[in-house]
Amino acid sequence: MGKILRDLWILSSDGITMYSRVYNPKVNEQLFGAIMSAINKFAEKVADGGISSFELSDIKFSIIKKNEILFVANADLEEKDKRINQELSSISDKFFEVYSDELEKWDGDVSIFSEFEEKIKNSLQDTVKKFKKAFW
Repeated sequence: MGKILRDLWILSSDGITMYSRVYNPKVNEQLFGAIMSAINKFAEKVADGGISSFELSDIKFSIIKKNEILFVANADLEEKDKRINQELSSISDKFFEVYSDELEKWDGDVSIFSEFEEKIKNSLQDTVKKFKKAFW
């Protein structure tokens, strides 16, 4: 698998962006986290299970929720949902594996998650790949 996800956000149940890796940020990461959390809470009230994915003009977003934490990623429209969700599930498993102790006593300090990219770099697209795709 690997390197199919463009961007990644990990959000607390309160909408705090605990971790993000976004190559071309157009929206403040904390604002994005609050909006995604609110949309998911709304979707949970309207339909069982919340929102699992949505598409914009050229990308698709996938969302999984584990232990009250939202894992949100986007990928090219051509990527299969099953593959995206497998990658996102793998990332969520790794997150809980690495940070289980910290999460039990987490006080809102997001800096403790800053090194997470090193653990999941095989899942995230490189900037070089994105550049080549845009211009070659």
